Amino acid sequence: MQLSRIAVAGASGLIGSALTRSLTADGHEVVRLVRREARDETEVRWDPEAGRVDTAGLAGCDAVVNLAGAGVGSRRWTDAYKKRIHDSRVNGTTALAKAVAALDEPPRVFVNGSAMGYYGETGDRVVDENSPAGQGFLPELCVEWEGAAAPAQQAGVRTAFTRTGLVVGRGGGAWGKLFPLFRAGLGGRMGDGRQYWSFIALHDEVAAIRHLLETDGLSGPFNLTAPQPLTNREITEAMGRVLHRPTLFAVPAPVLRAVLGEMAGDVLGSARVRPTRLLESGFTFAFPDIEEAIRAA
Repeated sequence: MQLSRIAVAGASGLIGSALTRSLTADGHEVVRLVRREARDETEVRWDPEAGRVDTAGLAGCDAVVNLAGAGVGSRRWTDAYKKRIHDSRVNGTTALAKAVAALDEPPRVFVNGSAMGYYGETGDRVVDENSPAGQGFLPELCVEWEGAAAPAQQAGVRTAFTRTGLVVGRGGGAWGKLFPLFRAGLGGRMGDGRQYWSFIALHDEVAAIRHLLETDGLSGPFNLTAPQPLTNREITEAMGRVLHRPTLFAVPAPVLRAVLGEMAGDVLGSARVRPTRLLESGFTFAFPDIEEAIRAA
């Protein structure tokens, strides 16, 4: 599919900024959704928590990508912050999906963010897109988040969901916090280190989103994770090898729970996720190996 004008919500985040750079470099026109008054035709004003979007600004877009949402790992999960996490995703997706559906000529594709948190705690069990949702705050959020895109689907817009893993990149996310610690020689496993962390290089995350945008017929959920998830212990050892630093400072599970509260469950939990549908669609990973992904970052 040939695209030219693409709207991106969450364009200032780790993934969104990398995606917009990639699209712009290839000559696409990127329209950014912003929370203030739009300065020109390359911006569209919206308020995701309030569920408002300037629908007219999306006219003429070939695709809409929604990556917006309050950071899951940005702060402790108080009830108030969990509501913010929820509203920024569910209300924002609902507003965008309704805006897309209301256009006289809707975009051909709507790619909506999601997360591997959909599956919850998986232990050693391998899960893919055919596996059911887990239980708890994040799985329930992901189910509602994906469900909020229904207006776009009902309007006949091809809709895909990116169940993204832990993105290996310097500018934010989990690795944005890990790199400084490991460089300082303070890195180490978390808990017993046996929990699976399903990762993806930032380069592959962007490439996968573009693959979903540009490949006709791809709809529904896609796990954006490297083909071989690794344990936290294995990833810790890889970080030490690549950065040439010791990895002696293990953080006990009780300490993580005391510091992070409910969010510690996401750090200590195991998610052994396979990108079955992405691989079947013909996507090829540039950095499937964790050491390659770390070096690329």
